[in-house]
Amino acid sequence: MKAEIHPEYHMIKVVMTDGTEYMTRSTWGSEGDTMTLEIDPLAHPAWTGGQQHLMDRGGRVSKFKKRFEGLGL
Repeated sequence: MKAEIHPEYHMIKVVMTDGTEYMTRSTWGSEGDTMTLEIDPLAHPAWTGGQQHLMDRGGRVSKFKKRFEGLGL
């Protein structure tokens, strides 16, 4: 393993959109900085698995399914 290529971890405070705070280790900022989240991970679809839409543009999904239908995928 190469020496001195890994980032330095330090403690920062994370403030959620609802005001809750917690301390965590991070490479972001410097020791004691405060990261304020702009997206609420308790409500955002990226974290909650919200509404996911599969859009078939130009028939790509149907072409894929037809091409590989015999493989049991």
